[in-house]
Amino acid sequence: MTRTKFTAGMAILAGLVGYSPIAAAEDPVVLATATDLSGTYSDIAGNSSVVAIEMAIEDFGKTVLGRPIEYISADHQNKPDVSSALIREWVSVKKVDALVDVTLTPAAIAAQQVANENNIISLFSGSASLGLINEGCSPTSFVWTYDTYVMPRGVGYAMKPGEKWFLITVDYAFGKQMEENLTATIADRGGELVGSVNYPLGTNDFSSYLLTASSSGADVIGFISAGSDLMNLIKQSSEFGLPQDGQRLATPLLFENEVAALGLQAASGLQTTLGFYWDQSPEARAFSERFKERYGKMPNMLNAGAYSMTMHYLKAVEAAGTTEAKAVGEKMRELPVEDFFAVNGHIRPDGRMIHDMFVGQVKTPEESTGEWDFFKIVQTIPGDEVAFPLEQSTCKLVQK
Repeated sequence: MTRTKFTAGMAILAGLVGYSPIAAAEDPVVLATATDLSGTYSDIAGNSSVVAIEMAIEDFGKTVLGRPIEYISADHQNKPDVSSALIREWVSVKKVDALVDVTLTPAAIAAQQVANENNIISLFSGSASLGLINEGCSPTSFVWTYDTYVMPRGVGYAMKPGEKWFLITVDYAFGKQMEENLTATIADRGGELVGSVNYPLGTNDFSSYLLTASSSGADVIGFISAGSDLMNLIKQSSEFGLPQDGQRLATPLLFENEVAALGLQAASGLQTTLGFYWDQSPEARAFSERFKERYGKMPNMLNAGAYSMTMHYLKAVEAAGTTEAKAVGEKMRELPVEDFFAVNGHIRPDGRMIHDMFVGQVKTPEESTGEWDFFKIVQTIPGDEVAFPLEQSTCKLVQK
């Protein structure tokens, strides 16, 4: 396997001078990742997932159909225009066969469009937009790990009938979509939403929102947030003593990397949805220990999903006997998805890979037995029960 790191400048240079580190005669199978290698998501789904993809290529044997596998990774700087420019350059210069992960929703949507236009496989672990399996769906595009429907639905499954919820939600599309889905789950599970507040992205002081939630009489306070906002919400809720007062905290999306930064004391008791946990099985532990040797941290679900989808793609290429995207996409849907990551996995017509999900609860410091022992699995949820309903799909490949 040859790995090439591209920057936007290198991509432009490649277009000008026809740069290629591998002679054309070798005819490599080219995989490429445009992701965040230096910004907000670089640890959660950027550099970490690049390592996971490299591991999958190495474990496969670095060749497929007798051809070497070349892997390119580049920093799209969280800019959709940079992502599109990189990918268009790869299409014309590198003859890329598959995009294996693009983080950040706008960048992923832009990348999928380029891939669809050029009959290229696109695989997404680090992007959660439902648009990728609805209006953007194609025979050659796949969403592997999570989405904005399954995560709020999952955390709602841990509730008890009759519980009252109060939601603190970030005020933009991500938050609104998550809140809508979590609210529906609360109603479906026999709960009650007693109130909600929206806050502007980038808020530092959540005291007024937390006081409103605390006095609401809610049994559960849900944080629909991400990144530094979520970290501040969790820290400040601990300082306000909300968990100690008997109110349970929940959030649809929380990564091991964030728990490590927060510490168990601040995050203990918080419930979330997990698509994978490194300690869920002997096979998951074996992969995760190898990953930790390479990256220094245990993998989260996005990293594990990146490995799984890369390995599945390479198996499909081998089984199809070609890299032609539509033939490979058809074979990907035919082959079973059952590995250390995917429990009961299968790929739907819209390209969504469905697998069992978990409700995880952050352990207390006393419950934790060592480094990275952050979650206990309190419930396993069959993937089909929380997946986006096909009857609501706008994907042209779905028969209704």
